[in-house]
Amino acid sequence: MSDALDWTNAWEAKLPLGPHTGRAGELAARLAGEVKAGKLPFVNMPYRETLKGELAAAKAELGRFEHMLLLGIGGSALGARFLQKAFAPGQDQPGHAGPWLWIADNVDAISLEAWLAKLPPEKTLVLAVSKSGGTIETTGQYFIVTRWLEERLGAAWKRHLWFVTDAKSGFFRQEADRLGCRSLPVPENLGGRYSVLSAVGLVPAEFLGIDSAELVAGAKEVLDPLAAPGLDGAALAAHPSFRLAAWAAGLMDAGFCEMIFFGYVPLWASLGDWFAQLWAESLGKQGKGSQPIPAVGVTDQHSVNQMFLDGPRNKACLFLTCDGLPPGPRFPASLPEKFGYVADKTFGELLSAEAFGTRMALTRSGVPLVEIALERDTPRAAGKVMGLLGAATILTGRLLDIDPLDQPAVELGKRLAQARMGCPGLDREKADLDACMLQLRDAQEF
Repeated sequence: MSDALDWTNAWEAKLPLGPHTGRAGELAARLAGEVKAGKLPFVNMPYRETLKGELAAAKAELGRFEHMLLLGIGGSALGARFLQKAFAPGQDQPGHAGPWLWIADNVDAISLEAWLAKLPPEKTLVLAVSKSGGTIETTGQYFIVTRWLEERLGAAWKRHLWFVTDAKSGFFRQEADRLGCRSLPVPENLGGRYSVLSAVGLVPAEFLGIDSAELVAGAKEVLDPLAAPGLDGAALAAHPSFRLAAWAAGLMDAGFCEMIFFGYVPLWASLGDWFAQLWAESLGKQGKGSQPIPAVGVTDQHSVNQMFLDGPRNKACLFLTCDGLPPGPRFPASLPEKFGYVADKTFGELLSAEAFGTRMALTRSGVPLVEIALERDTPRAAGKVMGLLGAATILTGRLLDIDPLDQPAVELGKRLAQARMGCPGLDREKADLDACMLQLRDAQEF
């Protein structure tokens, strides 16, 4: 069987989908206009041929390094981490001989100091990833790490620093031009959470030896119909991303305010974290949206699954499986009688049975569920899944009449943190901080 969405237990007939499915023509016209105007590069990837050449030119240089230290947060890191865990898992396994990718995606002094103390700078490439270079967590790491490079490598240090940033403006663009370092662009209008299939995710992928061309080809397979010049309502209505979007919007109308992403492809566990940012940051606006909940099968069968099965009936589920996973070792033919039912079966058969049991338990417990059933867990399949989920997220936002491409509430917390650190020009935020500091605290020791 090829890759497919299984709608058997989606509850479509029980949901108020009509107001959403009836908007296919309107959304098709809007989508076509925005693609043509260059506002949705995630969909048509106009940068792909140029990027292909840039990656080819960079590949030989990447081979000089054993370590890559990626400075980035949110969409600048989550996609790269998924690709690393899914397709270059050796770093988490015994006896790994390289290459190594280290992702600095937090204000984590312990890890940063360990990297600076233990990484060999002469064998390390620092990849600074930020569209603007204005994200203080990433830029703060940049100041510290570049000082380390300069102190340890002298005049050669700039060859160990690359940028993935805006092509024209921003602090990292200024730094790349000032220092003369290699840089690859983040395309205009491509937000971080939609950027994994640009240089943001594909440079780390190439460093790790992952087939970036197959990732892009998989995404194009799903997205090309949405970028077709003649896209109309009928074509959009037939596309799986629109069906997912109408389903998600109908679920929210019916009070299902949580979306579980339950993955039963063990090495793809980090895809749930990538999806959580995509879904939450795109749709959590104006009191709308549904809370994404990443879950890993079978691990989370023994923890949060109790809430999924017997908690409030406000949850739906995207359920990821793959038929083509390795079978793994066999259980011995002779086992204690109590466990004889698994004798001579493969370890992979156990995973398949666990997935089947959980899926059936969820649907019996009243959880609307769409299964994303993959034939194989390849880079091409990953590109298809990320393309599908990205398009579905954009279309869901349009059906909710919100902008799925911005994140205004996130910016408030950033400004308050900057004001707390003394950033000039944030007078309103500083006044709010002063008022907060004067507030009487209700603290209890424990």
